[in-house]
Formats: sequence, structure tokens, C-alpha cells
Amino acid sequence: MHRRSFVSDIARAGVAAAVLPKVGFAATRFPRSAALNVACIGVGGMGAQDVRGISAVPGINVYALCDVDQKAAADMFAMHPKAKRYRDYREMLAKEPSIDLVMVSTPDHSHAAASIMALRAGKHVYCQKPLARTLGEVRAMIAAAKNAKGSTQMGNQGHAGEGVRLIREWVESGAIGTVREVHFWTDRPIWPQAIERPTEAHIPPATLDWDLWLGPAPERPYHPAYAPFRWRGWWDFGTGAMGDMACHAMDASFWVLGLRYPTRVEVETSTQFVETAPRSSRVTYYFPANGSRPEVKLVWRDGGLWPGRPNEVSSEAKWPPSNDGGQLWIGDGGKLVAGVYAENSRLLNAEQDAAIKAKPLPVKYPRVKSVHAEWVDACRAGTQPGSNFAGHSGPLTEMIVLGNLAVRSGRTIEVDPATGAVKSPLVPSEWLMPTYRSGWSITVSD
Repeated sequence: MHRRSFVSDIARAGVAAAVLPKVGFAATRFPRSAALNVACIGVGGMGAQDVRGISAVPGINVYALCDVDQKAAADMFAMHPKAKRYRDYREMLAKEPSIDLVMVSTPDHSHAAASIMALRAGKHVYCQKPLARTLGEVRAMIAAAKNAKGSTQMGNQGHAGEGVRLIREWVESGAIGTVREVHFWTDRPIWPQAIERPTEAHIPPATLDWDLWLGPAPERPYHPAYAPFRWRGWWDFGTGAMGDMACHAMDASFWVLGLRYPTRVEVETSTQFVETAPRSSRVTYYFPANGSRPEVKLVWRDGGLWPGRPNEVSSEAKWPPSNDGGQLWIGDGGKLVAGVYAENSRLLNAEQDAAIKAKPLPVKYPRVKSVHAEWVDACRAGTQPGSNFAGHSGPLTEMIVLGNLAVRSGRTIEVDPATGAVKSPLVPSEWLMPTYRSGWSITVSD
């Protein structure tokens, strides 16, 4: 990163401090009949699902595939034999002006650098959740999206689904009264965490470029404890259970209740470790009243914790409805439960649930085909999809990484609800905006 003062400014003063130089890029609008060239960065694991999702959208040409691990990328290489192949996205973006759209499906620590470089190259950008690993990176991405004005989308697919819109229509109709609490739970982590750094070094697999995999993260020897997949629990690379699932589970409440910055975030965890997330945690957010909406409390649980059984659920009934994860909304006129992606929504009062389903409410929020199709439609029209960086997914991810600050520090985090500035003095600047390795950067103004 350039200028150490930027660390303090962006972390403490709030989102307004994340100012990147304007690049003079106006988003390209494409005719409906035009084929669009998409480049995919990270095409194994979740990246493979994204390649499949985007290639299913009519008018999309998978133009380039980029991955640091040739073994992980093998299936997508075989599926798209005509696509250009790269290991380093920096080289790809420099050499391929024909790219229209870029998808970023790397581990969390590379999201910001890849997405901002693509935005500054004049591309429309889709990035997997969470938008970034740290608060400063998220705010830099929001600023980059505003300056570039391309169509952006985060890969929290539930926001494009039926359930989120249905919950909003129910809540706005008064189906459960005024909402003051929402609870969330997940079965994550399903990868190793709450562990110490391994002391031995391994030779990376021949198919993996370990230096490129590290990208902007601090240098360390390769070990299978990090890659593939196991990176999620390491603070240098991932964002733990919250980063993996909260962008899905907490999405509806953030959108429906019009949330922004909390006043404080409280935390309880299992045993703390220096470099990895704890095995389980409970994170409680307090949001100030806003207009006609009263104060709201959100409670996140992971590692096998879940909320107590509501009175409406009999002792014989299964609770929670799904061990995989879900959400419980508590209003002064009722309660509703739904899955992680807001699917299978229902009111806990059986009579209320039967009544609202017997006479469905008018559709107030239009449904969309898929998270990928919604993004492509926006790219063609020069508009923004629902989970765009600046208007929705960036602020949502800010909320989530604030929770991770509390988890990592093991203490309450105080926040300015007007600016999002972190008021707690004991949070290290490096946790807010990391120092990138040489050759990797988020360009900031001088």
C-alpha cells in the first residue's frame, strides 16, 4: 500500500476516506445481440460453479480462464477448450483488451486487488463473497466501483432469489409486526481452524504457483494446511465462518431493515488463536433507530451454536429447522424462520403462516432469473444489479468484517454509526488495512 497515513484515514474516518483517483471510465452498454467476453479469475471450487453459472447466461463467451492451480482448473479448461489460459490475472488484464466482464472467485485475500484492477481497466466486475477480507479493502472497493461506474455484483446468490424478496414483502406488510431482533446460525466452520501455524514447510504441488496464490498476503512457506480450501480459517487469507456464510444469512435483514453501521459489536468466543478464527463464536450487533425503525439487535452464531427454542416451537418439533444454518426474525406481532439463503420462509405461528400463504401478497419486488443473469442484464443496460458493490454488497460486507474485528480481537468494538469509523483504539491498523507484498497493490491517490 502507498502512504501509511492512508491506513489510519480509511480505517478510522469511515467510508468517505476511501478515495481513489478517478479513471474517466464510463460503463459500456452492450446491445442485446452482442456476445460478451468474460474472464474468470479463480476457476476451481466455487470458481467452477461461477464459470458454469455465467456460461449458462445467453450471449456470454467464456473468453479467458485464470487460475494459479492448473489441477484445480482442469475441469473448466476442459469444458472451455477455446478460452485463453492464464495463471496471473495481472498479465491477463494487461494483455486482453477484448475482455468485457471479469469474475473474481479467488480466496478472500485476493478479492480487492483483482477486482479493483479490473474496474480500473474498464471492466464490469463480479466478485465472490465476502467482498473483501478487511474493512479498508471493502471501502477501497466501494470507492473504486463509484469511480469506475461499471456494473458490479457480489456472489451472494440469495439476494437474487425469491426468499429475500418474499421476506421483505411480509415484513413491510406487518406480518410479524415491528422487528427488533434477528438471529442467525451456521454449521460452519467445516474446515480446520482454532489451530496454530504449522512449523514444517512442504514443497508446493507442481501444478500450483504458490507465490501467485499468496498474492498480496504476507509470505510464508507452502503447507497443505492453507490450500486448497483450508485457507478460510486463517486471518491472513480468509474471514472464517462469518465471511463464508453471513453474506448469505444476514443479507435479508440488512436490506429489509435498512441497516448501515452499528454502534457497537459484542462478542463471545471459544479459545482464541493468533492466526486462525476460533472454533465457535457469538457476535451481537446493536444498530441505532433510524426514522420509524426502532433499535435493532442482530445475533450471529457459528461453530454449532444456535438460538434457543421459541415458544411457538413444541418440544417434539425439530429445532433448529436446519442444522446447516438459518435465520429467526422476532417481531412484536410474530416470528418467522428461513434458511441461510432466505429459502423456505415461514411464520412460526401456524395460523398466520397458513393465512399469508393462502392469500399471497402482491409482488412488490420483481424476481430475477439468477445472480449471474441479473449482473449480465445490468452490464448490458449500464445499470446496477441488486448486490452491487457501492449500494448494497459493500456496506453489507463492512458490517460483517466489523463482526470479524470483534471476533479476532475478542473484545467489544465501538463504531461511529454515522461514518463507520472504528473507535476502539486497540484494533491494530494491519487488521483494518493490510500491507500488501511488493508487486500487489490497491492504487490510492497521492
